[in-house]
Amino acid sequence: MKSLLAPGHRGCAGCCDAMAAKFTLMGAGEDCIVINPTGCLEVMTTPFPETAWDVPWVHSLFENAAAVGAGVEAALKALGKKGNTKVVVMGGDGATLDIGMRSISGAFERGHDFTYVCIDNEAYMNTGVQRSGATPYNASTTTSPSGKVSFGNPRPKKNMPAIMVAHGSPYVATTSLAYPKDMIKKVQKATEIEGPSYIHCHAPCTTGWGFDTSKTVEVARMAVQTGLWPLYEVENGDITKVRKLGKSIKPVEDYLKMQRRFSHLFKMEGGEEEIAKIQAIADKNIEVYGL
Repeated sequence: MKSLLAPGHRGCAGCCDAMAAKFTLMGAGEDCIVINPTGCLEVMTTPFPETAWDVPWVHSLFENAAAVGAGVEAALKALGKKGNTKVVVMGGDGATLDIGMRSISGAFERGHDFTYVCIDNEAYMNTGVQRSGATPYNASTTTSPSGKVSFGNPRPKKNMPAIMVAHGSPYVATTSLAYPKDMIKKVQKATEIEGPSYIHCHAPCTTGWGFDTSKTVEVARMAVQTGLWPLYEVENGDITKVRKLGKSIKPVEDYLKMQRRFSHLFKMEGGEEEIAKIQAIADKNIEVYGL
């Protein structure tokens, strides 16, 4: 299968965005148009006058990627050129859960035929590891630092897939870059379904999370194995497929220990209680999704 994201881009070693973008393109195929808002993926793949994209690519603003995607889809239809061409938006968690929420909501409400892929590295990595709506509970970021009066981010991670299900999307799925075949298959399915589809990819960031560049896939896999990141599909409002864990479920402590952003929980007084709260989040996922 041809790689539509060329090597030689400026991504970090072990870059999660590069992996997620590569798998997305493998699922969408060559006949696609990509809309990409401001963020790490945009910056490291398109330093003027270079580009790593081997498909038509449009850079949007942070806040309007879904609106641009909707416009591209509408223009193709108006020109009679839509055919099998896939319109794919790839945005980070900041451009999706926070700044771009309004345009995503509008595009999905209007029913545009395109696929939105959120590459979720759980903070604003491109601008200095600031907290986003996707930052998990107790993670330390530059705007939610751990310290004498704080264990880090005090708010739970926003459930964006559930929000998109509530918008009436015919297909919503979660993925992880640790399971490329699963992601490729889900993206392919999403792009072939008529209407606005949504894919949410968990993407560990070596720089912002604080782990060795060789461990990206290992960290991503552990998030799934603990139950903190369940893999599932929702079709027309109903959960249709879930990746079961069975007896292979790992304690969240194993996942947290792999990352500098949670290291304070193993040093601060009261850290054990906070780890237990994170374990409770995983336990609830295991129960709700039948993992």
